Amino acid sequence: MARITRANAFLVDLEPKVVRTDAIQSFKSQETIFVVLHDADGAQGMGYSYTIGDGGPSVLALLQKTLLPRLMGQDADHIEAIWRDLLFCSHATAVGPIMSLALAAIDTALWDMRGHKTNLPLHVLAGGAKSTVPMYTTEGGWLHLPPKALVEDAKAAKADGFRGSKVKIGTPTVSGDAARLEAVRSALGDEYEIMTDANQSMTAAEAKRRVPMLEQLNIAWFEEPLPSDDIAGHARLQAQSRVPIAVGESLYSLGQFADYISANACEIVQVDVARVGGITPWLKVAHMAEAHNMSVCPHFLMELHVSLVCAVPNAPWLEYIPQLEDIAVPMSRKGGMAVAPDAPGLGIDWDHEKLAALTLAGSAFEIKEGQQ
Repeated sequence: MARITRANAFLVDLEPKVVRTDAIQSFKSQETIFVVLHDADGAQGMGYSYTIGDGGPSVLALLQKTLLPRLMGQDADHIEAIWRDLLFCSHATAVGPIMSLALAAIDTALWDMRGHKTNLPLHVLAGGAKSTVPMYTTEGGWLHLPPKALVEDAKAAKADGFRGSKVKIGTPTVSGDAARLEAVRSALGDEYEIMTDANQSMTAAEAKRRVPMLEQLNIAWFEEPLPSDDIAGHARLQAQSRVPIAVGESLYSLGQFADYISANACEIVQVDVARVGGITPWLKVAHMAEAHNMSVCPHFLMELHVSLVCAVPNAPWLEYIPQLEDIAVPMSRKGGMAVAPDAPGLGIDWDHEKLAALTLAGSAFEIKEGQQ
């Protein structure tokens, strides 16, 4: 029995590399919550989770007061049992972001530990469907950028081998969104994929008005047009649109994805490993989508998602938004193709000296078996 004997946790606050804005928010910071687990055999696993502004200390408090003490003494090999036990021991706080983000930090650490024990990289451990995946870039498509800047970024991305760009929409008028998209389509041609993201900013009427324009420009998908809890609205919009509706970054449980899929309310599933609660539920969502002949195109966290999209057969894209380069070796890529790491576990090469230097004062703590 690989009994978990100790856990360390801490928070690192990372500033965005560029200004990141969408129709409802700005990406203020990445509060990154780390969990390091140790077992009685001397094995170790390191996982993480994140916010894009505030809330990191709340996630850390749930880990410190409830989840990590509960984890002590459990068998690290029984990842499924642990995930369910931690969920139900504090079920009054689920389903929701704080619980899911806390679970994700633990679950990714357990999978990292399993990879080190088996000497297998995550993309093989979790399925092994492929070793590379095409990327599209979101980093140059933020809402505050004018059409000229969108075009310049897309041209540079295409020259570097990228096959698509995501452009944020949600300006006050249809013509404003059209101008942004038409500029990129005109400059990049029909072979280059353009994704759009409204970040839940639209009413049903405003989303419906944009569908003909998106269809005319052959847009790859229409992401989060409506508030994430409006399943019926997304279903009506999907029925009216030849452009696939994409949702997932604002869903926090397996059941929420099941509700969307059963309602025919989307065609692209964008499950985020941190927001859904870790690798364990991520894989379930991915295979649920596969069973319904749907693609999985996850949101953000490219350094972790590269292994997961290479683990499953129905993940055609990885979203390129670099964020960990201050604290880890950059993700391996060949032009516009991301390469799944071959190192055991998550395969992220952390710079531990920088992590220590950037750890938020007072955030680090340790939990030991027998001290709960």
